[in-house]
Amino acid sequence: MKIITKSLIIGIVLTFLFSMIPFTSQCENISSELFRLHILANSDSESDQELKLKVRDKILDYTKNLYKASATKSETIKITKDNLDNILSVANEEVKRLGYSYKVNGKITRMFFNTRTYGDYTIPSGTYDALRITIGKGEGHNWWCVMYPSFCLGESTDLQNSTLTDNDKELISDNSGYKIKFQIVEWIEKLKSYFKY
Repeated sequence: MKIITKSLIIGIVLTFLFSMIPFTSQCENISSELFRLHILANSDSESDQELKLKVRDKILDYTKNLYKASATKSETIKITKDNLDNILSVANEEVKRLGYSYKVNGKITRMFFNTRTYGDYTIPSGTYDALRITIGKGEGHNWWCVMYPSFCLGESTDLQNSTLTDNDKELISDNSGYKIKFQIVEWIEKLKSYFKY
């Protein structure tokens, strides 16, 4: 009887895991189509956290005009690469203007993000291309958003004109039906990330 029960449990678990393969694949497709922003504060002090948000505002204000002509993720990344020195200059000027001596560094990288909800959209966990900004030591809490298509600060995004498929748009727009699946994908992605990096 124990063998039958164990076999049944294993069968249910395997069936569930195999049913997650298409969903996980769709989440990976979404991660391949988005470009994110990640900002690390110098520390968790209240003043450093406020500084992080001021730097964020300056970066978003500067890049908003840069990305107006961008129609794809690859164009957004190219524009970011071409203007990275200017983006960092804007950030460093804001830090200096506010009376801090921290240096702001930045680079375009691939990194793991947890599942996040931005207003009406939920973005699944996964490894994404991102502009990573580090203020000072970068030991404080972080802030992140999506630069392409724009989900920063609750902006209305032009999701319909993005390169995401209709199924991907539907997936990230449905906040109710996929929360448990997003959590499972997050566990899978964390496990993959652990062995990859």
